Amino acid sequence: MRAILFLRLIVSLTAICMFAATAVAGETLALCVEKADVRPWRTQDGGGLNIDLLNRVAGNLGLRFDYRGMPWKRCLAELKANAVAGAIGASFKADRLELAVYPGGNPPDASKRLNVDRYVVLRRKGAKVDWDGKAFSYLDGAVGIQLGYSVGDQLRAMGVKVDEGTQKGAELLHKLAAGRLAAAAMLDGEAVFVLDTNPALAAEIQILPQPLVEKPYFLVFSHEFARSQADLAGRIWQAIATVRNSAEYQKLERDAQAAMRN
Repeated sequence: MRAILFLRLIVSLTAICMFAATAVAGETLALCVEKADVRPWRTQDGGGLNIDLLNRVAGNLGLRFDYRGMPWKRCLAELKANAVAGAIGASFKADRLELAVYPGGNPPDASKRLNVDRYVVLRRKGAKVDWDGKAFSYLDGAVGIQLGYSVGDQLRAMGVKVDEGTQKGAELLHKLAAGRLAAAAMLDGEAVFVLDTNPALAAEIQILPQPLVEKPYFLVFSHEFARSQADLAGRIWQAIATVRNSAEYQKLERDAQAAMRN
């Protein structure tokens, strides 16, 4: 039921996004975005809260955003090559400063984030592996993540073996269910959605209660765009904060979160 409610909400958001994207006749900026479901923030079909927020920003500033879906690693490569103006949904990593400019620099200004999300740990039901919020216990194999996701660095820093051989969340959990991983780390909303829409997986896999990490996610700009259009970059980031804090958008976010949890 919650999956159906969420899908209805995403359809509504996508309609709003399509209207906003065609209603603005100003400058067009190319933004790459991972072609994957990261609910409720982004979906493969071009919907989600991040896109709704950015289209509101575009409307307020008289811009057009050209969204280009692609694998996340390619998106970062395009950003580094200045082939796109920005990338949607990047968490902060120090080594990404070589290819991206964050609002506020290093450390980034979290008030200008797109959203906050958290990673959760999943295991097969009955497995002994556990996560207490600080350390793993009974971890007897690799923790699976999606290809290129920043949580891999955190896990490696803890001495955890990481497997990033999958791109989609459902594929990752099928791999876990098949016993090819000891555990998995996924963004919370997507993990909930995948289990809610796959009863067979939900019968075998559980989400552990303690989150692995919580992070802000940003629209980041290429070095070329941030250098040549510094004023516009700053206005976009400020508009993101303004829209995100608006009562109308806050209600959309609450409704989306509730649809996924109820």
